[in-house]
Amino acid sequence: MSKAEQTGTVLVTLSEREDAEELAEQLETQGYEPCLVHRDMLAGEDDAEDVDWVIEVRTGPHGGPATFDEPHLQMLAEDYGGFASAQ
Repeated sequence: MSKAEQTGTVLVTLSEREDAEELAEQLETQGYEPCLVHRDMLAGEDDAEDVDWVIEVRTGPHGGPATFDEPHLQMLAEDYGGFASAQ
């Protein structure tokens, strides 16, 4: 299976860019990869101020899909006032 076909991505959504970048660095030190941070405007949102920051995590430190670690990622997201969802 190629990287493009790999499923099991978890999106960690936070409201603050600084929090997203800090958590992404923390996740990378724990062995998660990649930890891509980008903006995501939710459907129906028309105000750029309401745009959230998303950390896209595909692979866990065990080498398998990040969805295996969704409960851990959810707990970390909640520490920053956010949430995690498997794709």
